[in-house]
Parts: sequence; C-alpha cells; structure tokens
Amino acid sequence: MNGKDNKIVFQGEKGAYSHIACINKYPNMEAIPAQTFEDAFACVEEGKVQYAMIPIENSLAGRVADIHYLLPTSNLYIVDEFFLPIRHQLIAVKDTNLEQISHIMSHRHALGQCRNIIRKLNLKQIVAADTAGSAKIISENNDPTIAVIASELAAKTYNLKILEKNIEDADHNTTRFIILSSEPDDAEPNKGPTITSLVFRVRNVPAALYKAMGGFSTNNVNMTKLESYIVGGSFAAAQFYVDIEGHPSDNNVRLALEELDFFSNELRILGVYHASELRIKIEEESKSRKFVNSP
Repeated sequence: MNGKDNKIVFQGEKGAYSHIACINKYPNMEAIPAQTFEDAFACVEEGKVQYAMIPIENSLAGRVADIHYLLPTSNLYIVDEFFLPIRHQLIAVKDTNLEQISHIMSHRHALGQCRNIIRKLNLKQIVAADTAGSAKIISENNDPTIAVIASELAAKTYNLKILEKNIEDADHNTTRFIILSSEPDDAEPNKGPTITSLVFRVRNVPAALYKAMGGFSTNNVNMTKLESYIVGGSFAAAQFYVDIEGHPSDNNVRLALEELDFFSNELRILGVYHASELRIKIEEESKSRKFVNSP
C-alpha cells in the first residue's frame, strides 16, 4: 500500500472542526494538520496524502473565500462532500470559572456565531486564526482570564475545561466540506443524487452570463450554488463557481453544459460526486422551516 493511501490532510491545529470532519468521514485514515490551505493543497498535489478535507461554506458565515481562488488553479478534483453540524464549546484552562473570564478568543466566524453568550458574559473579543489554535494558545499560556470558542475535541486535545456546552446561537449551524484528490473519481451515473461542481469564465459579449445560465433553466437543471469572484486583478474579468444537481451524462445536464461552454472562454468540471445524505436532510428541513414560518 502506498504511504499516502491512509492519510488525509486538513487545515488548522489538531482539534479543529476540519479534524473532526476527517475523523467522522474517514475514521481509519490518519489525519494530518497543515498550517494553511495552500499547504493542504500542496500535500495532495505532491502525493504526501490521499485526500484533503477542505471547508467550502458555512450555513451562517457563508463561503470560505480562499478556497474559490485555490480550486481553479490547483490540479485537484472534488471526489466527495461532507456536512458537519458545528457545536461550539466555551473552553478555558482547568480550575477556571465564569467569573474569572474577561476575554474570549477564537476565529472571527466562531465569535460571530456565539454573540449571545459573549454579550451575556460581557466578554472582550480576541480574533485569532482558528478555533483549535486558540485552544492551543491558552493551554500553553495558562491564562484563566481568557476563554476560547472551540470544539469538544479541542478541549480534550489540549487538556482544557468546558465551561458551557453548545453555545452557538443557531442549532442549524453546519459546515460543508469537500474532499479533494489528485485523481478524479467521478460518481457513476444513475447511482443516486449527484452533484457536479465546475468553474467557468464567460465570453466578453453582451448578456453572456444571462445566456450561459439560460441553458440550466431551459433544461430543468437545478443550480444549488452560483458565486462570482474577480481574478487576475482585473475588474473586467470574473470567474464563476457553480454546483448543480445531476450528472454530466444526464441528457439535460449535458445540454446545459454544452450551452454554457458555447458562451464561456474557460470551463472546467472540478468533480462529479454523490450528494451527501445530510445535504438532502438539510434541504428538507429548510423547506419545512419556510413552510412553517410562511404567512
């Protein structure tokens, strides 16, 4: 067996939510931390690991912007997706109590997702690079006045105390991860719900984006994500990231992609993979909430 075949890389310190995603999705693989997303991508490209577990969006915070810039320029492929419900814990060093805490440290998204308890305890915020890294810092400094927002695994990893459990403001807080590989591993057609991810740049002609997107509508292809971002330092050139439901071998998807290709300068399919069961469950729950809350 190749040494890389039982290894998966994630960005962050041990105990990060990406680390938890690795353990849950691939419990028999060795999870390797990387300092940056670029480092994680490089580990796969250089053959050091088989997969990378990369967060791409959060139900509250939105997209992870760096990933949309790295994906098109990498030589990696999306081979699967994983959804992880986020459960934040209020963590401090041992023998600390709530009355001693004056500051709270974490990633800015985690801080933004736990506003209620921060306001309740009147804590001053310290923005850090990541959640698990914050836990590592207070474990090394042993400062009883600073708490962190991080995972239960981070508390266990760095021998810290959980003061309050599940402190997130919204219980539907979920992060979607994509699993990247150096080799494509497309899902077989007609084997259940499928997601196709791609990036493209439209031609510089009037209404090119409108015409390119029209193929999805006329061929009844559901688009679950469309995001644009500037590339190459030019405000005149935009690249688009798209997730659609369906397989390129499906007749309607094939026709939609042909139309998209006609109006595009560049088109690259990043991956064709099975839709997560949790994706389907989340969509059903979302529809249910909208129905209940509708006038």
